[in-house]
Amino acid sequence: MQIREIMRPRPVTIEPEESAALAARLLARHNIGFLPVCSASGKLLGVVTDRDLVVRCVAAEENAGDLPVGRLMSRYPWSVAPGDDLRLAAEKMARAQVRRLPVVEDGRLVGAVSLGDLAASGACEMEVSRALTAISSEVKAP
Repeated sequence: MQIREIMRPRPVTIEPEESAALAARLLARHNIGFLPVCSASGKLLGVVTDRDLVVRCVAAEENAGDLPVGRLMSRYPWSVAPGDDLRLAAEKMARAQVRRLPVVEDGRLVGAVSLGDLAASGACEMEVSRALTAISSEVKAP
């Protein structure tokens, strides 16, 4: 089974010059855990997670209204392509210890896939279990 069959197309995104406060509002409004950070043309530049906001903004005592997302985003995120196998996504999630991956085609964001999406597909239960174990135990997968 390929990523394109289960990915969520057109995820909510944010541009790097937008504020951390806006990122937090978008995460809350859409009940999501990460935002791909994209250029105006749709090129993936990084991702910002709810954890990034807490650790790099709140705990660092930054002003969320003044802090651009580009300063706190994780650069060079792991990603998958629409034609990739679901097992590859699960392996990447385990290695990177993340629950979500951007889906990129020709450098542009086209979707997102989560560990929950992989689990719901039923196509790679063993890999999903390994990924969840690696993420939860904070031990890097081989």
